[in-house]
Amino acid sequence: MAVDQPTQQSAKLASSALKMVVGGESVDAADGQTFDVVNPADGKTIATAPLGGKEDVDRAVAAAQKAFEDPKGWANWAAGKRGRTLAKLADIVKKNSEELAQLESRNTGKPITSARGEIIGASLVFDYYAGAANKVFGQTIPVSKPGLDLTLREPIGVCGLIVPWNFPLLMASWKLGPALAAGNTVILKPASLSPMTAIRVAELALEAGFPPGVFNVVTGPGGSAGAALAGHPGVGKVAFTGETTTGQEIMRLASNNVKKVSLELGGKSPNVVYADADLERFAAESPYSVFDNCGQDCCARSRILVERSAHDKVVELFADATRKVKVGDPADDKTEVGTLVSFKQRERVERYIEIGLEEGANLVVGGVEPDDEALKGGAYLMPAVFDGVDNDMRIAKEEIFGPVVSIIPFDTEAEAIRLANATPYGLSGSVWSRDIGKALRTAKGLQSGVLSVNSNSSVHTEAPFGGYKMSGIGRELGMSAMDLYTEVKNIFIDLR
Repeated sequence: MAVDQPTQQSAKLASSALKMVVGGESVDAADGQTFDVVNPADGKTIATAPLGGKEDVDRAVAAAQKAFEDPKGWANWAAGKRGRTLAKLADIVKKNSEELAQLESRNTGKPITSARGEIIGASLVFDYYAGAANKVFGQTIPVSKPGLDLTLREPIGVCGLIVPWNFPLLMASWKLGPALAAGNTVILKPASLSPMTAIRVAELALEAGFPPGVFNVVTGPGGSAGAALAGHPGVGKVAFTGETTTGQEIMRLASNNVKKVSLELGGKSPNVVYADADLERFAAESPYSVFDNCGQDCCARSRILVERSAHDKVVELFADATRKVKVGDPADDKTEVGTLVSFKQRERVERYIEIGLEEGANLVVGGVEPDDEALKGGAYLMPAVFDGVDNDMRIAKEEIFGPVVSIIPFDTEAEAIRLANATPYGLSGSVWSRDIGKALRTAKGLQSGVLSVNSNSSVHTEAPFGGYKMSGIGRELGMSAMDLYTEVKNIFIDLR
């Protein structure tokens, strides 16, 4: 097969030493240290990246603060001008989508078709917030004293954005878009497993006309670079997506200067299936609600709660659909599920499969490495379906973050809601029923931030996204996200 130009370009990028972007310049770590970036499909090193730490964060904060305080800089541009620059970035990302998708796929092991969709999704997010930039405004408020009371919506300042490895550029766009549209300057800290597209999009932002220091990228471990960013007194806001225990540490670090915090954390989302649902449609569509991205998704519907009278049929239909999921080389357009992000992550998931068996659950299908010899060198794992699961088992309570689903029966609507809510998480979920009254009652009863009925689609650029309980704080996407990156200033003018 002939290699197209974007693939050649991404291969060139992936074979070189990556650099951070600070103050509009490509830089190494202050101490010169680097780490390897590995392709989980074959275990080979594809790049090296700077091992950033506290000194690098200090440099980035200084650059971002300088750009924010510039009287003629980004924060003081007309909102429409910021929006037009974001729109240009959206267009450049779209034009470079194949290059970025190849980087994302090689870096994370996700299927190339999924990576392409995510890069286009990121460009659409940038485009949405390009339109939002000049639609953030205050209010005039009637007060009891003679005068005029009004509010202004102003940028916070320097924002630290810490993103995960499961959807690297897409998750970054959710934070970058509203933060930049509001007039803030940013420091993006990608996960160490997946730094490549973050660095590249920062380079593209300079091409789009972003002033130096507005969009910075620092790479390195969460324990050093991430912690330094979350605790830095010069950072006015930190946004984090990742697992819950790290989110708790982010909150502790952010308390040092009482900075604003938004968190999108873990999930153990339910798929509630009533006996009157279209079971064939549920079984055909729902494997992708948990096995997409190899199950590495906070929204993954990893618990199927099914009405007992339909239990056996659902197990049969879902297991058959799971067997048809195409696991393979991420570079193959026909692949639906690629690898886990690392061999360490696969070991973690395999341990949970052992735990499920030890707890007495029945492994209906999957949970083993593929038979295909061509896949032996990668972090592959066949999607696993457990039946005979009790809601108190660890595989039903803990976030596995891999291609594993548990099927749990229930008898009544009230029990379905109780079981669905019996978790510290509350991010996402679905309800399947032809009875719209029952579906809505269940949806209202579920303690989750984003839900869908007769669908697994719960993430939309235009609509708020976030969780209840230990799944996070704040709402990303839609116009709600603009609240996360602005301060409200109240001004009273005495008219006497």
